[in-house]
Amino acid sequence: MKRKQFTALLLVGAVIMSTLSGCSMGASSKGKNAAKNDGGIKEFTYFVAVPGNEINDDNEIQQKIAEITGAKVKETWLTGQTAKEAVGTLIAGGEYPDFICGSEGSSQLYEAGALVALDDYIDKYPNIKNFFTKTEWESLRQADGHIYWIPQFNNSYGKEMETTHNDEAFWIQTRVLKWAGYPKVTTMDQYFDLIERYQEANPTMPNGTKNIPYTILCDDWRYFCLENAPLFLDGYANDGSCIVDPETKKVIDYNTTPTAKVYFNKLNQEFKKGIVDPESFTQKYDEYIAKLSTGRVLGMIDQWWDFYNTVNDALKQQGLEDLGCNYVPLPITIKEGVQSRWHTSGDTVNVGSGISITKDCKDVEGALKFINDLLSQEVINLRNWGIKDVDYMVDKDGLFYRTPEIRMQVTNTGYKASHMCTYSYFPIYSGMSQDNLNANKPEQQPNEFLSSLPKNVQECLEAYNSKNYIDMVGRNEIPGPWYPIYTFVGTMTTATPGGTTWIKMREIKQEYLPKVVMAPDFEEGWKEYMKVYETCNPKAFLDEVQPEVDRRIELSEKAAQ
Repeated sequence: MKRKQFTALLLVGAVIMSTLSGCSMGASSKGKNAAKNDGGIKEFTYFVAVPGNEINDDNEIQQKIAEITGAKVKETWLTGQTAKEAVGTLIAGGEYPDFICGSEGSSQLYEAGALVALDDYIDKYPNIKNFFTKTEWESLRQADGHIYWIPQFNNSYGKEMETTHNDEAFWIQTRVLKWAGYPKVTTMDQYFDLIERYQEANPTMPNGTKNIPYTILCDDWRYFCLENAPLFLDGYANDGSCIVDPETKKVIDYNTTPTAKVYFNKLNQEFKKGIVDPESFTQKYDEYIAKLSTGRVLGMIDQWWDFYNTVNDALKQQGLEDLGCNYVPLPITIKEGVQSRWHTSGDTVNVGSGISITKDCKDVEGALKFINDLLSQEVINLRNWGIKDVDYMVDKDGLFYRTPEIRMQVTNTGYKASHMCTYSYFPIYSGMSQDNLNANKPEQQPNEFLSSLPKNVQECLEAYNSKNYIDMVGRNEIPGPWYPIYTFVGTMTTATPGGTTWIKMREIKQEYLPKVVMAPDFEEGWKEYMKVYETCNPKAFLDEVQPEVDRRIELSEKAAQ
């Protein structure tokens, strides 16, 4: 199977299959994956089961990294399918790239025997070995006792250097807050009241384009933008799949709490008022991002990582920052007196997925060497900052910074495709550089962070006496050793009653919550939803999650002894 055929296989049934299937990768994807090109550089393939942007084959920084590491990787991203569908297609075909990140399909790959156990290799590669503590590595073992993937994110070298709220929040444009005199907004009702008042006074942008007061992303697995707000509104941290009460350590279903009903009733009311975007439940992710990039959308719930880079770069390129179209997070809860816990500080390991090496990789040690080399400080600087004196400057004290011209340049789509190479779904450190002076990422460099912010965001942060986005929502410690429990839930399958229930719960919510929001009679819509929801037996799911919470607490207590 040629690599261009491999790409096409991933996109069976996808609308744009022909676009990606024309990308020649220069070698077959099975048996010759680690073939060397004429320059003696090994070439690997990598499929990432999330949407992403491909870079040019002659990307400048990728070439520099190849000169240092002796290898380069052709990355292919998810298009036109869900992660599980794409992974299922690969499994059915029986042939794989060298690297894979299955995302929600990781457990499928494990069960299919498609992945290489990494246990016997880790100690040979110091940068990989030191990426996690011994306890963290142990947490990654699967049912057969082996480790099959390396989580790539939420790992700080040295101390944390947080500046952004990389998580979920109610987001709002700074122009809305400025118009209202930067009011204190802490409850759901206050948030929607502000948007309503702004929309009434400012129905269009200066050029006459109609504003969209509030939109909701519901496309596939991203329906979290609709369904999990009750968890946060009640003041809990993001366990993702359920509430774990920090006091009782008991698992609670956030889908049936009184707050859940109040929240969806509010969305129903806002939909009837015309505040909620009528396209919310039909728009695809790309359409949603394009909509945000126009500057028209006043507010939404989303994860920062899900929209920020693409949208903020687009706003900058169009000059929309001057209109106050950038987003800041607000510490919204269901009512006054409930503490916001949208943001938790501290690294967490997502044991449910990561980067894996497949059984078709003919150079496992070469692949692991590449990951090991990517974690060297020299390469981290290239991945995150770029090339010295081109993508960043160094002052007399050794601090990295960017000029306004460079900041504009690195947001340009064409420049990123031809020049920047983050290898974003390979393991990467945030936090402090090994030089103990600079941050590993530009957005975490204190002076660079503040200088790079649009003026509208700087003014907003100052008005709220905040130095960064985290100050806007408040800092909270990780609630307990089980956190986040979604890393366990992500591994559940139909092999157990709880796993079967989990899948049914998701399917029911995806079908019925849009109906609830649009229902002419909310009470009738909610009643019907709850009736169907109870048929999937949510208790079976909760009963399987609780022992895992207990197990993680017990392991933590033993480790502390």
